[in-house]
Amino acid sequence: MTVMTINLLMLRIPCGNRLKYVTDGMLGKLTRWLRMLGHDVEYTGSMDDKELIQKAKKESRVLLTRDLELYKQAIAKGAEAFLVESPNQTANLAKLAKRFGFKLEVNVRVSRCPKCNGEISVVSKSTIAKEIPSTTRSNYDEFWQCQSCGQIYWRGAHWKKIDKTLDEAKRTLAT
Repeated sequence: MTVMTINLLMLRIPCGNRLKYVTDGMLGKLTRWLRMLGHDVEYTGSMDDKELIQKAKKESRVLLTRDLELYKQAIAKGAEAFLVESPNQTANLAKLAKRFGFKLEVNVRVSRCPKCNGEISVVSKSTIAKEIPSTTRSNYDEFWQCQSCGQIYWRGAHWKKIDKTLDEAKRTLAT
C-alpha cells in the first residue's frame, strides 16, 4: 500500500462519525471504552486472522489490533486497520480519537453496552428496583439498561474514574 492510498483512507472518515470496529482478542478493555463512547465494536478472541480481516471487509469495520502481522495482512488485503501500539489505555483512546475524529465523551444517548455491544436505553427506577441494591436505589435516580443482555447501568462512584481517564486522554490529545 502506498502513502497515497493510506492518505485516501484517512480522508474517507468524516469527523465525529460513529464508526464500526472489530477488535482482536488482545483489546478487551479498549473495546469496552469504545462501546461506552458510542461505537459499535465486535470483539472476539475466537476468530483467526483471516476471519477478522473478512469480517472487517464484509461489514465495513475498522480492524483494531496490537498484532503487527495482522495489521499488515489487513492493509494488504484492502481492509481498513489501525495498529494499537501502546499498552496505555489513555494514550490509545487519544490516538484513536485523533485518527478517527470522535469525541472523548460518554453520551448515554448513544453509548453501547460495554459488556455485549447492545444498545442501551433509559429505564425507570421502578422498573428495575428489584434488580439493583437498595443503596443504589436510594442514591441514584437515572438508570440505563442494555436491550440485549439486560445489564443495568448508572453513574455510580466509578464514574469519577471514567471521567479521569477521559480527561487524561483529552490532555494527551491536546499535546
